[in-house]
Amino acid sequence: MTTRTRIIAEAGVNHNGDLKLAKRLIDVAAEAGADYVKFQTFKADRQVTRIAHKADYQIKATDSTESQHEMLRRLELSVEMHQELIAHCAARNIGFLSTGFDVESVDLLRGLGQSLFKIPSGEITNLPYLRHIGRLGGGVILSTGMATLGEIEAAIEVLEQAGTPRAKLMVLHCTTEYPTPMSEVNLRAMQSMHAAFGVAVGYSDHTPGIEVAIAAVAMGASVIEKHFTMDRDLPGPDHKASLEPDELKAMVAAIRNIEIALGDGIKRLTPSEAKNQPVARKSLVAKQRIKAGDVFGEQNITAKRPGTGISPMRWNEVIGRTAPRDFAEDELIEL
Repeated sequence: MTTRTRIIAEAGVNHNGDLKLAKRLIDVAAEAGADYVKFQTFKADRQVTRIAHKADYQIKATDSTESQHEMLRRLELSVEMHQELIAHCAARNIGFLSTGFDVESVDLLRGLGQSLFKIPSGEITNLPYLRHIGRLGGGVILSTGMATLGEIEAAIEVLEQAGTPRAKLMVLHCTTEYPTPMSEVNLRAMQSMHAAFGVAVGYSDHTPGIEVAIAAVAMGASVIEKHFTMDRDLPGPDHKASLEPDELKAMVAAIRNIEIALGDGIKRLTPSEAKNQPVARKSLVAKQRIKAGDVFGEQNITAKRPGTGISPMRWNEVIGRTAPRDFAEDELIEL
């Protein structure tokens, strides 16, 4: 049975505060075949101090004189914008998600009907925030960028104690750098988390391109999250580390192919192989002309295609027996 990977197309703040652009991103995600399109819900006043610095990647991608607070203010989504985006997702038959970066934002999303909550990497050490989400009783996706196994374990314990069982928890391996250097991806850490905590795991990908996300699915990811944009040259903090529409579509298609290719793990002759088996395998045949009564041995039999006669795996059974009749060179041996 094929396991379907949940693909979250991360629009994030790549709408640049423009509702029309946000709706176009929803269209792109739906056309690509993603399961969800995800935004970010926050108020700058609750998220950062007015003196908080930007990350290096944000400085490179935005106005370097602008504070992180000023940048985030421009990227806030109002309640009305959320409502329009949710309606547009419903019209396009794609799931709406948003990451709430504070308790009030989480409550807003819950009030709008969201029941799956994404915890971003930066909040993994925010105990009151974790406790609040744990009490909601919905599904939880926990990103683990910048975190150690010990910090992940502590966050899981808070969620569990608050009321979220591990069965409702998905933990995403993540490297919080945009874009992530290949040398720092460490995909095997995803499998380590599964072994350590017994939870469903996935991968939140910030690498360039699509190959690492595809590899993560082959390694057992049940969720893939990937940033996308209409155009990497647009101004804004996350565009440079995002896929463009054709790339998103290619990633989704590749993941769906990998899901099919993974199969059920049972090694068997497949229907399409069956017709090739007699062509590709070999049978015991006469190496030279053999007369009735001759003794079969290495001097007069060999293995050649087609595989419609006696299998060479019966070699020991045939050697030393006498030929029941004459055989021409290359004729299939019969006993």
